[in-house]
Amino acid sequence: MERFDFVIVGGGTAASVLAYRLGEAGKTVCVLEAGPTDGKFFSRLPGGFTKTYFDDSVTFQYHHEPTEAVYGRRIHVAQGRMLGGSSAINGMVYNRGQAQCFDSWAELGNPGWSYREVLPYFKRSERAIGLGDDKYRGRSGRLPVEECRWKNEACDAFIEGAVSLGIPRNKDYNGETQLGTGYYQAFIHGGQRWSAARAYLHPARQQFGVSVRTDSPVVRILLERKKAVGVRHRRGTSDAFDEVFANEAVVVSAGTANTAKLLQLSGIGPSELLRQHGIEVRHELPGVGENFRDHLAPRLTAHAKTGVDSINRRVSGLRLGLEIAAWVMNRPSVIAIPAVQAYAYWKTDPSLTSPDFATSFAPASYKAGLIGKLDPYPGMTLGTKQLRPESRGTVRIRSADDRDAPIMQPNYLDDERDRVAVVKALKWARALLTSKPLERIVKIETLPGPQVNTDDEWLDFARRGSNSGYHLIGTAKMGPATDRMAVVDARLKVHGMESLYVADCSIMPNMPSGNTFASAMMIGDKCADMLLKKSPLTAA
Repeated sequence: MERFDFVIVGGGTAASVLAYRLGEAGKTVCVLEAGPTDGKFFSRLPGGFTKTYFDDSVTFQYHHEPTEAVYGRRIHVAQGRMLGGSSAINGMVYNRGQAQCFDSWAELGNPGWSYREVLPYFKRSERAIGLGDDKYRGRSGRLPVEECRWKNEACDAFIEGAVSLGIPRNKDYNGETQLGTGYYQAFIHGGQRWSAARAYLHPARQQFGVSVRTDSPVVRILLERKKAVGVRHRRGTSDAFDEVFANEAVVVSAGTANTAKLLQLSGIGPSELLRQHGIEVRHELPGVGENFRDHLAPRLTAHAKTGVDSINRRVSGLRLGLEIAAWVMNRPSVIAIPAVQAYAYWKTDPSLTSPDFATSFAPASYKAGLIGKLDPYPGMTLGTKQLRPESRGTVRIRSADDRDAPIMQPNYLDDERDRVAVVKALKWARALLTSKPLERIVKIETLPGPQVNTDDEWLDFARRGSNSGYHLIGTAKMGPATDRMAVVDARLKVHGMESLYVADCSIMPNMPSGNTFASAMMIGDKCADMLLKKSPLTAA
């Protein structure tokens, strides 16, 4: 029997940081990743996300279940399935979220998770280059973070348009306040993507001997009564299995969808669901798979006027050759930029104390507003996103077969507050698109088009044309034992179980007001200190 101090299920963002910290402390660690290594060229190339996002050899090509709220559409949502997880395929935006989001986690009965208490973990992981105040930014971490180096007249016009509507410029939305407009920050450095695997997992293997096993999908957590003692995993896609045992703990870090799936397949979850699929109930825990949320992302697109610089024009023929040459020489290039370049964080109601929606901008017109597929003409895309959706859904196993994709249902727009916020955000995006700075470069709005004007028409557009924001959270909610839907406590230990922990975005009790990558890194880092029984980091 193979034994390690810790067995980590998943080789994604939180798992990479966790494995590094445990290995650094002298612990023996085994990381089991369902997919392959991250050696593909396009996984290092920032612009390669348009290829990897739809590549089922390195992603789980999942879909949310249809509902009437989105007119019966099965909305596509990819999740990373290789070392680095979604940090190896995503849009590379680095965004922590607002202080109040983490304060709310603490207020829900999770001591140690306020913004003041998690900020040191955000700072420890990053090497912020030319960004912000040392009070908020780290300078010596393993993850390089920079502002988008490639500047563009259309992005500048977007920022000027936001300012004309009353939004201040913000030099660092990961600093004192998120509110404002400017260029996004990304984990791109030297023209290459810096996934969590590159920053943490590969060094953990090389420096500390962490065992990293790819093509090893875990199918069960091995239990002795109420104690996790190891895991069983497949050898690739075969029907052969191996088992790995843990002396101290098993940590599930498989991502929001697959963490819920694995717990349920292992007999941990709602008893009615488990019995329905013939799975022995090992531990009744009704919150497993509940509280599921995802950002909904409707997008506006526009055709640019003749002569306006656009990514659409730069990625073919001679122009593409020039971009490749610039990238080779480590100069600003569209090949080395995040999926969106500029942002505006603002409020749907002036009485709000902080932004509740975001508008992102790319000087590229994407087909049907879906990031990754370009229109044949020069254009631009404005994505809108309600930052803290209230609608909640579920993730449930489809069967007792581990090879079946889970049933995922975020229940987009189920909550009236979400419907109101999305309509207001879209109307504001239209106002921005028709502002004087953008009016100079926009030929015509192509999606949804000028025929959409009333609240009902905007809501219909959101239902008909929105896509996933790819930010899945909440299915193993953190909370006190008095919360019947809580799955893990503030130490990330599964309620009622021994030696079983969860460390990924599934533990989030509610959505951080931004992309989830930075928060996932923080969760892995903080989990390591708790497992090692170290004193928590404190603000400098």
